[in-house]
Amino acid sequence: MSVLLVLLAALLLAGSAAQRTDGRRWGSALAADGMQSSGSVGNDNARVGEIWYFALPVPSNISADPIGITQVAVEHVPPGIEVLGYGAYHLYDTDGLPMLAKKGEPHTPDFARLRNYADQAVEVPAGEGSDIFYLAELKITAPPEGPVRRCRFEYTQNGRAHTQTMDCELILGATP
Repeated sequence: MSVLLVLLAALLLAGSAAQRTDGRRWGSALAADGMQSSGSVGNDNARVGEIWYFALPVPSNISADPIGITQVAVEHVPPGIEVLGYGAYHLYDTDGLPMLAKKGEPHTPDFARLRNYADQAVEVPAGEGSDIFYLAELKITAPPEGPVRRCRFEYTQNGRAHTQTMDCELILGATP
């Protein structure tokens, strides 16, 4: 009987570990092994006052069910960098993925003129990659004291809310 109670207690603990305190479940529907989540992007010539766009990993749904991405965020932002906002843009509108781009440069998309899909859930079908990518708009307020890292995606799947965090990293070396 005591073995059965221990087994039941272990199952209950395992089930509760899958849910966070905010009611969301820890997710695993997004591929976390892509190019953007395996390395760093950066620029050593950034300057205080500049605005940079940092593309988060392009969502790729590796699960058997569709998801709807509702929100994204960068979890670690060091002193010296301020997040101005997040956007969601179609890869075709930007002629591919601008992994890191400085506002005002000739080859940087004019995000203010493009359709921003962040105001609605971005649907990603089962087993497919998204044509919509997310980016963080960042302002350098002082020489950054470390990298920007850890990208969080919040999404719904089968009527449940999930959160999944994956590796991503941006290193900006800035001078005043």
